[in-house]
Amino acid sequence: MKLASLARLAVSIALLASVAGGCAAPQRFFGLATSPVPRTVVSYSGREKPGTVIVNTSERRLYLVLNNEESLRYGIGVGRVGYTWSGVTRVSAKKEWPDWTPPPQMLRREPDLPRFMKGGPDNPLGARAMYLGSSLFRIHGSNEPDTIGEAVSSGCFRLTNEDVIDLTTGCPLARK
Repeated sequence: MKLASLARLAVSIALLASVAGGCAAPQRFFGLATSPVPRTVVSYSGREKPGTVIVNTSERRLYLVLNNEESLRYGIGVGRVGYTWSGVTRVSAKKEWPDWTPPPQMLRREPDLPRFMKGGPDNPLGARAMYLGSSLFRIHGSNEPDTIGEAVSSGCFRLTNEDVIDLTTGCPLARK
């Protein structure tokens, strides 16, 4: 079987597994690490519209509202003590493999950081980023799956690259 056929087969199997298994993610998908906190469909009884993202920092979980009765729960990494964010805002932009420029506040704390990183597999924003309003905060991917479920960031919410790709597909722009 040719490599292109194998790749299409792997994509088909992954898609079937996500549909048949209640969005359970495969262990490994083209080098993207699986979250130590698997995404799961859970019951939902709130009033938010489908596509709304709800972050619960104390649980270290993010919920994507699917309908009146269900949401998709993801494990996330959150801001360490002193760097947490809370509030209500809208997703103002979504980017694939975004470039990263650390803000001045971060550079003051960590002067050895690069001043700019082109988007790609080694970039700390990972495979996708959702920008929250006009703030410096984002929901983004991570190349460090062991940080999911931990309080380690400078305030952003991080998911595995696999999960952030899944999330950005289900959350429209301008949604809360």
